[in-house]
Amino acid sequence: MADATVLVDSPGGIGNRAEPGAGHPELRVLRRRHPWRQFSAVVALAVLAGMVWSLANNPNVGIDLVREYLTAPAILRGIGVTLYLTVVAMVLGVSGGVLMAVMRLSDNAVLSGIAKFYIWIFRGTPMLVQLIFWAYAGAIYPTISIGVPFTDIVFWSSQTADLIDPMMAALLALTFNQVAYASEIIRGGILSVDHGQTEAAYSLGMGPARTMRRIVLPQAMRTIIPPMGNDVISMLKTTSLVSVIGGQDLMTTVQFIYSENFQVIPLLIVASLWYLFFTTLLAIPQSWLEKRYGRGVASQVRRGV
Repeated sequence: MADATVLVDSPGGIGNRAEPGAGHPELRVLRRRHPWRQFSAVVALAVLAGMVWSLANNPNVGIDLVREYLTAPAILRGIGVTLYLTVVAMVLGVSGGVLMAVMRLSDNAVLSGIAKFYIWIFRGTPMLVQLIFWAYAGAIYPTISIGVPFTDIVFWSSQTADLIDPMMAALLALTFNQVAYASEIIRGGILSVDHGQTEAAYSLGMGPARTMRRIVLPQAMRTIIPPMGNDVISMLKTTSLVSVIGGQDLMTTVQFIYSENFQVIPLLIVASLWYLFFTTLLAIPQSWLEKRYGRGVASQVRRGV
């Protein structure tokens, strides 16, 4: 903006603003200069180029090993497990989050209290603790049974260790933790919609379910999508924690390989490149959804409403 409008010496006095080419042939329009802005940009680019060059030419980085392991079959299998955990945990987590948010907003004190307790437990304990807890759930309940409570009638029973392997433990921990965070994001989105719109929908004869589906949720999505998009990316990276219980994800595979060849840095670079790649891909649908659900507000902003 500063480059488009300049200060000129005009009959009205020095400092009056005039648009370039506004009918004053005797005045010379000068472009405002920003030497320090250009200098700082050059310095930043030089520093960035120096860091890239230093990494690319540092023999200790092991660029050749990075190329060799970037698409190795074991790495690709680990990526598949990472994506599987991310997708399943997010789908189940968001579904459970919707239920928990509805319970949290319910006028039923028991349901609201249970939701508050659940959210408090899973938001208050570290993800690493939850992972280890599920991995060693058999230490608390050696067997899992289905039967009639308070009697000896059992319909089905199995060893906990047979049911909850490291993959299942990772999935349980990621999902239950995500339910707590997703419920708070969804609850915040619902609360962001003015209650008067709900009352107006009721006055038109719309039921609660239809009001939620047609009036509240479309507007709440504008608030829900940005933090939920961040949660998806966070989940992708959080799956790396399952390496502590041998979850066979990308990070577990990388740790297994560098424990044999001792090439820690090249393998960590391989893992980082894949995480960055999928983070970039996940940002694309998030941006599209934000534009889609923010169309009404964006048009108002452009019109200056």
